[in-house]
Amino acid sequence: MRDIARLTEGNHLAAGVSRHDTARWRCHWKLEKFHGDDLGPDAVPFETIEREGNALMYGGVAALWHRLIGGNAVTAFDATNARVGVGDGTAAADPLQTDLQGTNKVRKGMDAGYPQHSDGTGAAANTVTFRATFSTSEANFAWAEWAIFNGASGGRMLNRKVEALGTKTSAASWVFTVQLSLV
Repeated sequence: MRDIARLTEGNHLAAGVSRHDTARWRCHWKLEKFHGDDLGPDAVPFETIEREGNALMYGGVAALWHRLIGGNAVTAFDATNARVGVGDGTAAADPLQTDLQGTNKVRKGMDAGYPQHSDGTGAAANTVTFRATFSTSEANFAWAEWAIFNGASGGRMLNRKVEALGTKTSAASWVFTVQLSLV
């Protein structure tokens, strides 16, 4: 009877752990393409690309854990330091990467008010949103990769996605929004 009781308890615990200890990294991103630099409240994008997914980088995850436990040796992904980086690299994402892989690459600081996060204990508190606008004079090349960084150069790359997004020219401004969450 002793062995049976242990087996039952073990099965019960295993079911509870798998049900309660799972978390999934979710990345939802959107690229809005506008004619010219007029991004006023009535501006309508001529194209919008909206997708899910990316790859976490080991250095970015380590930065999150370090900041979580109160460390300050790693720069925060805050309004002063956070950047959306874009490039023309097509190499597959690898968690060991520390920068975009292309020849042409630009890191752009956050739009005013970003990154956004609402503190709390509800479902909305599990999300952070980054957004950067690339004007007609910035990043005019074929976009094939993007990432979130915590510095204008160097620093940590949090995540990276490889996908052909089109060729940006001086005739357009592109707005890139990335929403990250743990669900």
